[in-house]
Amino acid sequence: MAIVETSITPIGTETPSVSKYVAKCHKVLEDFPEIKYQLTPMGTILEGELPKILEAITKMHEVPFDNGASRVSTLIKIDDRRDKEATMDAKMQSVISKL
Repeated sequence: MAIVETSITPIGTETPSVSKYVAKCHKVLEDFPEIKYQLTPMGTILEGELPKILEAITKMHEVPFDNGASRVSTLIKIDDRRDKEATMDAKMQSVISKL
């Protein structure tokens, strides 16, 4: 299972606000019930099988274009640990237990 952070930024929009694009990108995740996700102030964390996550991100990347953006910048950070199961919650608990 992979944990992936993504940030999708429309460029060339009428205003500097991007919340409407973020909301529409998150609607795409409704089509991927097997992916757990968490919205953060600076992006979205996704947890699941890497091919499905990349499929979801590809569809999310298209959303700003479909809504008038002339350019889109998408950042993806992948944590794909294969020696043991990793989850968002387990990673957080590991740090919290050390505080």
